Amino acid sequence: MLVVPRRNQPKRDEPRQLGGGTGWARAESADDGVWLVRNVSGAQTTKTYRCPGCDHEIRPGTPHVVAWPAHDYGTVEERRHWHQGCWSSRGRRGPTARRW
Repeated sequence: MLVVPRRNQPKRDEPRQLGGGTGWARAESADDGVWLVRNVSGAQTTKTYRCPGCDHEIRPGTPHVVAWPAHDYGTVEERRHWHQGCWSSRGRRGPTARRW
């Protein structure tokens, strides 16, 4: 008879929140609305994007953030790729000359 060891996993009283790590979207609320935000690792990036916060390129292999309005969950056209620092400081700076 084959004996398989038991996996001891703690039971969770509360459901886990989605979006804790890479690949899942988390909701963020700020003065500019409610956003769904996902962290993207450098290994996942293969294209060049333009950050709407600084108007500089996000090159392949660069970890960054993808954000879109929460009311447009499935709308790819509304998704924007941001540098992490630009996303975090978007409330403290004005918009770039280029609009998305």
